[in-house]
Amino acid sequence: MPVAYLGLGSNLGNRKANLDQAVELLKAHPGIQISKVSSYYETEPVGYTDQPDFLNAAVEIETELSPRELLNTVLDIENKMGRKRTIRWGPRVIDIDILLYGTGQIEEEGLQIPHPRMMERRFVIEPLSEIAPELKLPDGRTALEAAKLLRNEDRDS
Repeated sequence: MPVAYLGLGSNLGNRKANLDQAVELLKAHPGIQISKVSSYYETEPVGYTDQPDFLNAAVEIETELSPRELLNTVLDIENKMGRKRTIRWGPRVIDIDILLYGTGQIEEEGLQIPHPRMMERRFVIEPLSEIAPELKLPDGRTALEAAKLLRNEDRDS
């Protein structure tokens, strides 16, 4: 079964309970097996900054689902949990992004894998490096190397 990595985030309501519920809904899907779940990381919003801080996590899964089926599944979970898409990068009860799916690259309408902005986002790379430090990322670095670089960039700014 292919291995995929998901990024989760929440900044409305009980953020921890929202992430816990999303993980449970992923676990409940017959085509998904969760291998690892990172710690939860509190992070400041990116893009649209006039909103509460986020709680973020990364999840490693094995899945029988195709990338498109996985996308439909995570969108369904977001909808079930009450996600409303009003402001780009705005507040949300839950956000589930497909970061990586196997070693493949996909560029389709509404689906881009690897996630196009994952390499510049510490709130994605930090939890990913916790559960898969040696994972090779699209630029050839490991998740741990990418996390160290982003931490250094944050320190320098």
